[in-house]
Amino acid sequence: MDQVTQVVDTVTQSAPNAAAPQGSMLGLVVYCILIFAVIYLFMVRPNKKRMAEYQKMLDGLKVGNRILAAGIYGTIKKINDKSVDMEVAKGVVIEVSKGAIASVEQ
Repeated sequence: MDQVTQVVDTVTQSAPNAAAPQGSMLGLVVYCILIFAVIYLFMVRPNKKRMAEYQKMLDGLKVGNRILAAGIYGTIKKINDKSVDMEVAKGVVIEVSKGAIASVEQ
């Protein structure tokens, strides 16, 4: 009978501690939300802003603009849907992807 009493005492003593994991679970959820908020503010949001500025630059391309694409400077001769024809030297025209354009000089 002594062993049964010890088991019952152990179970009743550990029962009040059963509520503790719920409190720490709430803290864990709040901590995770806080981490996701910090990641959003410092990583996702600035990247979205940078991509919006880049898309605005691509939308503003005009024939005659001087651009830097894939490390090569040139002048835009023709704008296609997904690429531009760029003159790199007199009479030398190459086609480059719009995604390769790094900067535009007005």
